[in-house]
Amino acid sequence: MTRTHARVVGLATSLLLVAAMASPSAAQSKDPKIKFDHYKLANGFEVILHQDKKVPIVAVSVWYHVASGNEVPGRSGFAHLFEHMLFQGSKHVGEDRHFSVLKNIGATTVNGTTNTDRTNYFEVVPSNQLETALWLESDRIGYLLPMLTKKSLDNQIEVVRNEKRQSYDNRPYGTTYLKSFAMLFPKNHPYHGTTIGKHQDLAAASLADVKNFYKRYYVPANATIVIAGDFETANAKKLVQKWFGTLPKSVKPKVTPVAMPIMSTRRAKLKDKFARLRKLTYAWHTPATFNPGDAEFDILAEALGRRGTGRLYKRLVHKLQLATRVRAYQRSMQFSSVFFVEVSLKRRANLAKVERIVNEELAKVRKELLTKREMKRSVVAREAGFVWGLESLLRRAEMLQRYNHFTGNPGYLTKDMNRYRNATANGVRGYAAKYLVNNRRMELLTVPGSRGKWRKGMRRRMMRKHMKRKMNKKGGR
Repeated sequence: MTRTHARVVGLATSLLLVAAMASPSAAQSKDPKIKFDHYKLANGFEVILHQDKKVPIVAVSVWYHVASGNEVPGRSGFAHLFEHMLFQGSKHVGEDRHFSVLKNIGATTVNGTTNTDRTNYFEVVPSNQLETALWLESDRIGYLLPMLTKKSLDNQIEVVRNEKRQSYDNRPYGTTYLKSFAMLFPKNHPYHGTTIGKHQDLAAASLADVKNFYKRYYVPANATIVIAGDFETANAKKLVQKWFGTLPKSVKPKVTPVAMPIMSTRRAKLKDKFARLRKLTYAWHTPATFNPGDAEFDILAEALGRRGTGRLYKRLVHKLQLATRVRAYQRSMQFSSVFFVEVSLKRRANLAKVERIVNEELAKVRKELLTKREMKRSVVAREAGFVWGLESLLRRAEMLQRYNHFTGNPGYLTKDMNRYRNATANGVRGYAAKYLVNNRRMELLTVPGSRGKWRKGMRRRMMRKHMKRKMNKKGGR
């Protein structure tokens, strides 16, 4: 199937979904089906196979069920640090050769990521190189420790700390993100410190600390592999058994649920020397991912913040021109989600007026129903996003992983889509009234610091020079 043809098929499927909106059962009957085999090895290693022979490539995705949500105070950033460490080398692969091996066999995508709830590693390789990818993944789960030295650890600690500087400390509104989570979650909560970790915790990490973290969480019983693409199922199972079946039996670490924090109104002002505009951030604790209410807040976010049609967007950006950008979104997480409303104010906008408008719109959704059009628009957009996402082999693999991680069922697609189809305007209003309470929210105002003022002055000086040159040219004529 060509890419153009795939897009046509995807568009046709999206249109069918739109046409079926009046009947959830009709939409459900047209849902795409992702066929898979799901089993475990004797040592606890979990395997999901999804065969698709359209293109001779294979996506390999490994999820370790560990993330910043498993960290303890004083040890923040360890999960993200290990995302880096697992690319540094293992006993049989050698030092710092993971990327070069994959490049030499024609891999098109190689990476790893960490969030609050999981760590993943993935690569897309030619189908005849599947065994190489499995060898690489098995070696770092079974034989990383011999290559884990103080030198390699210190090197990656500095890499991660530099990433924090680039992505948060020295980036416009990067500190807003860090401050938001610090205000939303108490110090003893695993989400307090965010995934990137704290400089002091990373700098204090010892080799023994890191080895113990690896031994606890990077074990076969705490990992799941998805192989998606062009392979023969019997052969893939033999290869998985060959490279992962001989790893020692292990026990999956128990995840202790963390209760949603009790929140009272907290307001703060944050100076950001890299910011150029004021930014207002409101946030509330909301139901955890896949829990009742989680989908309703996705729908509400669309109704409030969607570019062009969102209620806040229309009033603040389009009609009154008080803001340059408005966002509303549900940050879904395993222990407790967060609903954000963010407004980037224009320079001369009246802050009190902006806050009054935001609070007016929030009061409306707590008391009044969303319109049928708003509900339908959000659900259709969500369904279309599901369908477009299935074009990518890697995204299909990640979807299987996500459903398996949070629900225990890789084939949760239709049930997931039904969360949105079956949502009602009355349900959205009810959850908004229960959770989006004014006296239980975080309020953060980010303002330009000294660097922002310096930039403004520099811009004014450059403008004066430009006008002077322009006037001189006119005078010369």
